[in-house]
Amino acid sequence: MGNSYEMKTEDVLRVELEVMRREHRDLDEAISALEEAGRADMLTIRRLKKQKLRLKDQIARIEDMLFPDIIA
Repeated sequence: MGNSYEMKTEDVLRVELEVMRREHRDLDEAISALEEAGRADMLTIRRLKKQKLRLKDQIARIEDMLFPDIIA
């Protein structure tokens, strides 16, 4: 990924951020549903949780680009 985010416009980043947030919520709901079902495959849950963490990291990177910390 590297600097690919830096080359995108702010509008594109905002759209990607919203899509990633939605995917993150969907993964959270899927994980909860699997865990509540009682017959969940632990490998699948672990895979979904890792995917959710990767999305969270990507979301944080984009948020940092869009809303940089400015120390006044």
